[in-house]
Amino acid sequence: MEAIELIELIRRGEDGQTQFKQSQDVTNAKSLAGEMVAFANSKGGRIFIGVDNNGSVTGLSPNDIRRINQLISNTATDCVHPSINPETENIPIGEKLVIIVTVPEGISKPYSDNDGVFWVKSGSDKRRVTSREEVQRMLQSAGLVHADEVPVEGTTSGDIDMEHFVAFFKKQYGESLDKMLDKSGISLSQLFNNLGLARVATLNLAGIMLFGRNPQRHRPAFVIKAVSFVGNDPAGNKYRDSQDIEGCLRDLYKGTISFLTRNLRRVQHEKSFNTEGDLEVHPDALEELVVNMLLHRDYFISAPWRVMLFDNRIELISPGALPNNLTVENIRNGVSVIRNPLIASFATKGNELPYRGIGTGILRALSAAPDLELTSDNERNLFIARIPRRKL
Repeated sequence: MEAIELIELIRRGEDGQTQFKQSQDVTNAKSLAGEMVAFANSKGGRIFIGVDNNGSVTGLSPNDIRRINQLISNTATDCVHPSINPETENIPIGEKLVIIVTVPEGISKPYSDNDGVFWVKSGSDKRRVTSREEVQRMLQSAGLVHADEVPVEGTTSGDIDMEHFVAFFKKQYGESLDKMLDKSGISLSQLFNNLGLARVATLNLAGIMLFGRNPQRHRPAFVIKAVSFVGNDPAGNKYRDSQDIEGCLRDLYKGTISFLTRNLRRVQHEKSFNTEGDLEVHPDALEELVVNMLLHRDYFISAPWRVMLFDNRIELISPGALPNNLTVENIRNGVSVIRNPLIASFATKGNELPYRGIGTGILRALSAAPDLELTSDNERNLFIARIPRRKL
């Protein structure tokens, strides 16, 4: 890095990826480890050592340089778990020296210090991760755990909608469930374990969301809040239609498509007056976007989906920004990451959902609705699909 570039970065001040420290601030491996852990668990960042909180360059002596570089190396190896490999660079500004410590975003999240504390960035500062949900999401981003595999306390095979599951089994495997159980000699509970839908006698999230008789009894937040507003303000109190859509994933899909279909306008185009017009949004786009929000949300977040129709737009909002390093540009180019692999694998079977599992859903939606806008909101931890509506 050139001095002129460093001066410009200092001028911008501290933020979520930039931290200033003076020599006397960097004496304690425990404190430095916390900063490194926070950057590694977040989006990475830089520590400028030799700069005070106001952005004034105080510089470092040759002894400071030697001591701090040794401390950085020891801290990254011995006090951050798993260990990391930050890069350091000594940059002269006039007659003063500044150390730049670059900590990349970690690929083995979550990271912790020697006390087992997980830290993340919070603005220009850092904070402890204390909630179980947030730790689970960090483990999820590292591929160490998936929300759909987590057991749902208090559930058993008795919570399965057997009519639904029997029909699925027959369609998928070509024989009746009773016949297979008699022939194999296994119990229904063991079958759910073999299919990956339960752990011992307890259903996991995939089991209850795919085939549960009343999933919201155990996970009340997993509903779809659907509202058709009058006007364009989500804070408005006038609406044309409102529904809380509940049930298993198949029912959530059908209920959402039904809500959208009855609230969207129909356009005649060149059809005759007595012919029912086409939906203002192509059904292919609606199908793909609803499936996407059901399968790829973050199930570690206890929050509902939201489907909101305004006079000028349609918004489908899912809890959870895009995972890992996936970007909106990536998904527009057909790149996909499966956040809930167990749910996704069953969605392709037995026509549970119109899902192919080959990463082309968003491309198909874009083809059917070219003005589709996609937003990954990391600050609010949401993914938003927005389709503008034409004026009447």
